[in-house]
Amino acid sequence: MNVVCPFIGTIAYAVLFNVPKRYYLSCGMTGTAGWLVFALSGAYTSSAVAAFLGALVVVLISRMLTVKMKCPITVFLVSGIFPLVPGAGIYYTAYYLVTNQLSLAAQKGLDSIKIAFGIVLGIVFIVSVPREFFQVRYWKERRTGKGWSK
Repeated sequence: MNVVCPFIGTIAYAVLFNVPKRYYLSCGMTGTAGWLVFALSGAYTSSAVAAFLGALVVVLISRMLTVKMKCPITVFLVSGIFPLVPGAGIYYTAYYLVTNQLSLAAQKGLDSIKIAFGIVLGIVFIVSVPREFFQVRYWKERRTGKGWSK
């Protein structure tokens, strides 16, 4: 279920936001890969660090697919990040605030902010890498020595 649910959920999110049909499978795989990294690393680290690692994977795959499929990164990034977003944590924060359980609200709210911050850091780390780094031509030129004098 940890593979099927993020895959279907990511594709459903892509359908909801009118992503072209030819990208559905790639979107689903991106979201699933991020979720698996999040779930596997969550056993060994905090949820914020696990979200950071999951976001790194999602953005890295999104950058590679962007170059390969020649489309905007948002097609894969927004739908791929969807399984990592702390929606339940935000819901429970609001619920505990409404029911006047302030200590639980603060705890859930802080945890949700940490997860969101981990996701943002993961996005920033990979998006700051130049686009040429993800192109095969860059690595061929680098290996053969062409382009060093640029």
